[in-house]
Amino acid sequence: MQAATMNKQVNLDAIKNDIAARMDSAAFRSWIAPLAFSISGTELVLGAPNQFTADFINSTHLNVLRDVAAAYGLDVCVMVSAHQKNTVQKNANDNNVQSYAAPMVETPLIGFDSFVSSEENAFVLSACKKMAAGTATFSPLFIYGPAGCGKTLLASAIRSESVGRALMMSGAQFVSEFARALHNRTIFAFKDYCRNCDTFILDDVQVLSGKRATCEEFMQLILDLRTAGKNIVLVANTAPGNLSGFDHRAQSLFASGLVADVVAPTRAVRSEMFARACVDANVADMLAGRILADGHIISGVLNKINTYRELMGTSIDIDTAERLLSDTLKKSKSPIRMVKSMCEKLGVSYDAICGNGRSRSLVLARQMMMVVLKSATGLSLNQIGEYVGGRNHATVLYGIEHIEKLQQSDLVLSAQLAQMIDEYK
Repeated sequence: MQAATMNKQVNLDAIKNDIAARMDSAAFRSWIAPLAFSISGTELVLGAPNQFTADFINSTHLNVLRDVAAAYGLDVCVMVSAHQKNTVQKNANDNNVQSYAAPMVETPLIGFDSFVSSEENAFVLSACKKMAAGTATFSPLFIYGPAGCGKTLLASAIRSESVGRALMMSGAQFVSEFARALHNRTIFAFKDYCRNCDTFILDDVQVLSGKRATCEEFMQLILDLRTAGKNIVLVANTAPGNLSGFDHRAQSLFASGLVADVVAPTRAVRSEMFARACVDANVADMLAGRILADGHIISGVLNKINTYRELMGTSIDIDTAERLLSDTLKKSKSPIRMVKSMCEKLGVSYDAICGNGRSRSLVLARQMMMVVLKSATGLSLNQIGEYVGGRNHATVLYGIEHIEKLQQSDLVLSAQLAQMIDEYK
């Protein structure tokens, strides 16, 4: 009898090893290793801690389990273990005894109309709407961009307008809740909670950087959700390939769906944001030109304006805005300061711009400055010429027309000019 028991144990260990060899290591550790293995007659019985786990394994990993069991002359059965039904396991949670309770966080419902879009952000906005409607053929949707560009707002809009149940967590929340589930031995319940949704959204993916165990769990979560046909939205401050602290496998998985960037608010977008808050048009235009392209800063400015109107009972004009927001507004630049600043950006000296040099790169830089001065200021062509070395009207006109022709075929030049014009307006 003792020999038979020993032989059965050896077979179970061999079966486990064979299963592990045929599966992704993270999937095996996450789903198969915690199961209770036993042999009943000609059947390999795998005891799951709850029905969700049993159903998921049957739908995702059953073929591998059957192939391995067949090699030992066994059938396979994945079911909720009677022992685990009535006993709290030391290393795994039984959802019939314990449960995972997510922190209650009150978040307002935000629609897509709250996001002030621009031509540059039309693509990412359309992708987000498609994801929310449940008609996307891509998953995960990876959204990235600089701070204050509206990434979190778009993710919140997806959560608010999604068809079916949408679950949104921040990277910091996922890390802390994963650690809490491990400590409380409710890890299976936490897994159930994250997978029991139609759309899963994680904001600030970069927070997971360097946290190996959490990253492994998150990677498995993405794979499981994608296998189950669920929608996944990931938000970060940089593109997948530039995320530090993640291996190539994670970066490639993040980029395997659709990657879309969100551009920081342009001057037109900033002006529209102020206009929506009922700021006078002339004040909105002034603020749009002297506020950094950061949605967080703009939100703070609007809070200050609204509070002033509420407390003082009066609207805000340009003089009041200048005084009230002096700590936030960029200082107005004179044309000569603008030229010197552009010299630094373009890698040329101010003396060379004002001199008689005719090298191709120098002439191009000088003509680009003419275009920026024309678009960002109210200077006449003669005045523009004075600030770039005393050029006459005809020279300035020719330079501007030459650059405008180049912009039609040189997209890099066009984007660089658009950025400089927006900055100096």
